[in-house]
This record gives sequence, C-alpha cells and structure tokens, in this order.
Amino acid sequence: MLLLKKKTINYFLIIFIEKSMLFYIFSILLLISSFIPLVQNPHWFFRFFEFGKVQLFQLLLLTCILALLFIENKDFLFFVVLGLNSLTLAFHVKVLFPYTKLHSIPTKIKTNSCSETISIISANIYQDNSAYNRFIGLIEKHNPDIFLTMESNQVWENALSHFDKTYPFHIKVALENTYGIHLFSKLKIISYQVHYFVADDIPSIEAKIKSEDGFVFNLFGVHPPPPSPTEEGNAKERDGELLSVAKVVKSKSEPCVVVGDFNNVAWAKSSLLFRKTSELIDARIGRGLFSTFHANYWFFRFPIDLFFHSTDVFVEELKTLDYFGSDHFPIYSSFHINRKNKEQEELIETLEREEKKEINGIISDGINEESENRD
Repeated sequence: MLLLKKKTINYFLIIFIEKSMLFYIFSILLLISSFIPLVQNPHWFFRFFEFGKVQLFQLLLLTCILALLFIENKDFLFFVVLGLNSLTLAFHVKVLFPYTKLHSIPTKIKTNSCSETISIISANIYQDNSAYNRFIGLIEKHNPDIFLTMESNQVWENALSHFDKTYPFHIKVALENTYGIHLFSKLKIISYQVHYFVADDIPSIEAKIKSEDGFVFNLFGVHPPPPSPTEEGNAKERDGELLSVAKVVKSKSEPCVVVGDFNNVAWAKSSLLFRKTSELIDARIGRGLFSTFHANYWFFRFPIDLFFHSTDVFVEELKTLDYFGSDHFPIYSSFHINRKNKEQEELIETLEREEKKEINGIISDGINEESENRD
C-alpha cells in the first residue's frame, strides 16, 4: 500500500514537472520569437518572425491559459514568467490593435465633387498555377475597373489576353522568374512607366489613370522579393524596392494608390518607413488584417498583400476574395477620390531626420545586393 502511494506521488510529481517545464520552454521560445524582429538585421531569420505576430499572440495566450488551468503549484518563477508573457501579449496587442475594427477610421460621405467608385483586384496568381479559367471567372464575377497580377509569365499573359478587349488598356511585363507583372484597366491609362529600382529583373509599375468622370490618379503595382531561406537570403532588395517606390509616390501631386504583394507585413519597420516616406495611409487600419498568404495553410497565413492610399482617396471596401488555385488570396478594394480632409491627414506620419538618412542607406543596400537565387 505504501509502495502504491509512493508510485502515485512520483507519478503526479513527474506530471507537475513536465507541465511546468513545458510552460517555461514554450514561454521562452515564444518570448524570443516575439522580440527577435526588434533586431534590425536584414537576414531572413530576423525578418521571418515579423510575419507571424498574430500566431505568436495566439500561441502565447493559449500557453498562459493552459498554464493557469493545469499547473497546480504556482511558485514565484511561474508568476515571473507569466508576467513576462503578459507584457509581451500587451506589446502584441498594441501593434495589432490598429488593424482591427475596434480602431476608429475617418469616414467620408460621397459628394457631387468626388469621383465615381473605382475598384481594383490585386492578385499574386502563383506562376505554376494553371487554373487560368478559375482566375478569369473570378475577374468576370467581380468585374473590377482595374486588376493587377503578379508572378504572371508568358503562359499567363496568353491566358489573360482573354481580357484584351474588355480591358483595353494594359501594361504587360511577362517574366519567367516569378516577378512578371500585368495591369489591365477599363479606365484610360494616360501614361505609364515600368521601374526597375533595385534589380533589372524586379519590375514595378507606375501608371497614371483617368477615371470615366475625369479624375486622374497614380497607381503603383509592386512585388519585391521576400526574405526567405528558399528565395532571397535577406530583406535588402525588398526594402530598397519599397522605399524607392515610396520616394516616387511622395513626388506626385495627384492622388496615389499602391497595391501588390509587398512580401511584408504592415507593422514591420520597413513598412512603417514606407508609410512615412510616401505619406500614404494603410487601408487595413480600422478594417482588419485580411491575411492573404499562404492560402493552403490557415494557421500560417500572413497579411502581405497590402493597399496604401493618399489622403484624397477614400476606401469604401477592402476584402479578400475566393481561392482560385494560387498560394495567395486576391485582394479587392473599392474607393473614390475627393478633396483631402483633416481627419485622414491626421493618420499621416512623417520621417524623422535620422530616418531620412537611414532610408537612403537602405535603398543603396538594395541596389548593391546581388541575388543568388535569380538568373
């Protein structure tokens, strides 16, 4: 009987130790992962953890709840770790809160002096995706005024020629390196330029477009390379590309919209520098995260297809659309153009003097970086 009791005590002691150790191990890993992005190193390892902030928040919250429920003997160390976890959760909430519907955003009632609604679909189609008809059906279903495709090569360009008549204005850059980009528009493209800011095989599109009711705006389509162990080893080209676009946007006097696969999340430092440099507004603020990648794995899904706009552009709707065979969900946005107003201008952040110097260095690093993964 005594032996049985001893075995029972040992059994529960082992369970207690295992539970505590699991709590501490998971907590340490999640805490490290949460703060690694604060190290401003462009290597993909440091930048990767920026993408998973939502997942880190969820895992950290779950770890704390399970620990409170199932660890019986809560000693001093337990509460120290729990406190660190709580502070980290608060840090994540502070960063993510603006991208929830709880965050207020300026509203603008349409008047006679504003444009008609303009709609855009932005889609990374995934170059190896052969479901051409599914994408064609998606465009026909939602009937946007403009649509942008990324990773579109010559085979995709041939498939998209289906829209040559219904979308009479187009810019076509077919590439086989997963950085092809195509823009189709029902609205008149007055002029355009294909930029190669950091590399001669990474294009971005700048188009000056005129709406049917006479409003002129600039549309930029971007798709910089991601920092990844399977693609680019660091974020130098991505960040240099995005900040180069931002500087061009800042020089424009007309309304501006920037869309595409940024391969970046809105809260990353380089995204914040993009926003400050361009003086644009992140359309996700107050509307939601709208995670778009990876379409096949619900838990590893990040909001990297972004939409930015100037203060004279008022977003009416922003949403993800149905799966069509790509590893990204497409983004649909509709907006109208009106005069600037003080409410939206209050959302604008501007660069500090030190940041201006930093930006020039980031762009220079992007231009000087040589890719080992692209021919």
